Amino acid sequence: MLKRSEIEAAIDAAVTLAGEHRFPLPPFASWSREQWLDRAAELKVPLERGLGWDVTDFGRGDFARTGLTLLTLRNGTLAEQAAGLGQTYAEKLLHVRVGQETPFHLHPRKTEDILNRGGGDLVVELVHPDDADSPVRALVNGLPHTVAPGERLRLAPGQGVQVPRGIRHRFWAEGEEVLGGEVSSVNDDESDNVFLLESPRYPGIDEDVPARRLLVGEYGTILGASSTGAR
Repeated sequence: MLKRSEIEAAIDAAVTLAGEHRFPLPPFASWSREQWLDRAAELKVPLERGLGWDVTDFGRGDFARTGLTLLTLRNGTLAEQAAGLGQTYAEKLLHVRVGQETPFHLHPRKTEDILNRGGGDLVVELVHPDDADSPVRALVNGLPHTVAPGERLRLAPGQGVQVPRGIRHRFWAEGEEVLGGEVSSVNDDESDNVFLLESPRYPGIDEDVPARRLLVGEYGTILGASSTGAR
């Protein structure tokens, strides 16, 4: 279980890192839990699209070694993506700590670019899910690249890698923490993550301190409650 105090500290650290790298955050990044709850009916669209903070340890119970802090900045819907109209894309901000791994997983539907926007090196591994000894074709810094089995892509600030749909991947920071980014097709964290080792996408939470923020993983309950006016 991830402690609420760890979650709040992780978001504070991500806000600080974004400021250090002069990456301005949208207004909703600073909204309190009460602001989201009090305006739930009005904020149905961003809630349904999953905009906001997301902190996870992937159910491993060791956030320092396996975890990630994310802020979903924009996101479309699967209906828009299917129609090819509207917001057919998504963007996230990532705070990747040194030695903190986002474990091997793949997306059956989503293609994404993982970016290093500042800090240390972002190390990324890509693996073909059906044959770990096969190379993976991807775009690295906009150029076609054949990723050899076992190759670790070391992305410096300003660099990025395309992760093709269905390709298993993991990443972590080395040297210094990384302000990362993700630009992708529509994001669906509820059903479009398949982990190599079964892992919950959203953590269980130990409420050791009062919650100051509302997390994306809590939106489902809030959306259901907002129709009845419950809190």
